[in-house]
Amino acid sequence: MRSKTVTEKRQTKRFPLQLPVALTAESAADGGETQNISSGGVMFYSDADVEIGATVGFAIRMPKDVLGAPQDVLVNCSGRVIRCDRVKKKYAVAVVIDDYDFKRC
Repeated sequence: MRSKTVTEKRQTKRFPLQLPVALTAESAADGGETQNISSGGVMFYSDADVEIGATVGFAIRMPKDVLGAPQDVLVNCSGRVIRCDRVKKKYAVAVVIDDYDFKRC
């Protein structure tokens, strides 16, 4: 019996955080909820069917208790959609983060 070997492509640790996300894309503007976040990307659930390869902007409010900071931080990001799969009534959207900035709330 041969075992399957799965090669992990991720190079950064993912954190399973369910946080609200605001998405802006050419084809849609929508809200959703993150499934996981890393320094290089994010996976979130959305009502929007976003085209693979599309450039998107999104904002995630990081709670102070998650960050260990005195106040919440809004993370504004831009990136590229690398996967968008239908999962029940939502879409699972995976985005590579190309750029980001932080704003204290």
